[in-house]
Amino acid sequence: MTHNKSYSALSRRQCLAAGGAGALALSFAAPSAGAATATIRQGYQTNIWGMPTYYLLKSGYLEKHGIAIEEFAVPSGNLTMQQMVARQVDLGTYAAQSFIIGNAKGGLIAIALIEHVGKTARITARKDLNIGKVEELRGRRIANQTGSSVGNVFVDSIMPQHGLHKGDYVEVRMDVNNMVAALAAKTVDAIVNVEPYNVIAVADGIGSDLMDFSGVDAMPVFMAATPDFVQAKPDVIVAYLKAWLDVANDFKNSPQKVADVIYKFYADKGYNMSLDTFAKALARVEVNPGFPRDLQPYMQQQAEILLADKKINAIADWKTALRPDFMERARAAS
Repeated sequence: MTHNKSYSALSRRQCLAAGGAGALALSFAAPSAGAATATIRQGYQTNIWGMPTYYLLKSGYLEKHGIAIEEFAVPSGNLTMQQMVARQVDLGTYAAQSFIIGNAKGGLIAIALIEHVGKTARITARKDLNIGKVEELRGRRIANQTGSSVGNVFVDSIMPQHGLHKGDYVEVRMDVNNMVAALAAKTVDAIVNVEPYNVIAVADGIGSDLMDFSGVDAMPVFMAATPDFVQAKPDVIVAYLKAWLDVANDFKNSPQKVADVIYKFYADKGYNMSLDTFAKALARVEVNPGFPRDLQPYMQQQAEILLADKKINAIADWKTALRPDFMERARAAS
């Protein structure tokens, strides 16, 4: 079954210091007049998928809408999902596959679709191997963050489409933050990763891109909430999504402002990445917060894949799992 097409002597910059599940910071500012301050435990990943959320945290828009944030940064969204299942985090972003698993394990609820990231997910091989096709990865050691949405799409869809199945290659379980380092050290032959790691590997002459995921899966990324948070703070969710609409306006009308904030994040972590290289990575993220009405067929298809692979025990009730009403209220109030 295929995915819906519509839908260790290494440099410091190759190891992202922000990984980990601990709280990083508290962000407070005076809320808008008459608004009570509410605190949200916000999870986000430190790859490019999480950067729209990072921009939200640094933009001042949450404070404008009376919201304070406790940040929880991790290397990839499936870890945020696990934190939410354990009720350690209230909100977090990840792609459909991780969301479906999170719903099955912890009743997580999608309150918005934030972005599409299929162009950012890529298979990158070691440049010195002169590999030009996915099929040439047979027998090779491939770094993959097992359990992530990208990892699931890679194993369940992309490799079978290229005639490769489990056992035809060696899957090396690895944190996304460490993959460029492993590629440079030649301990793996290819990586399954997301930006900005792939673009860094290519820019540094370490890797060659074989393909991105967009032709197989557009990979919508959801903002999800725990059911406890949804039940307890529906008005806070609406205020939170109003801040996201402000962020969307910046992505559309002030892209340089957005790029400067996000670029600084990676620079502060020791990445010696040129602005041009970073711009290529960020351009592959399609940010448009909303809640498309045609999501259910895509989600059903992804759930069926995960069910067949025994990664979930049952398919979600989409009327409960997908909640467009919060975004509708936010738009009406903006």
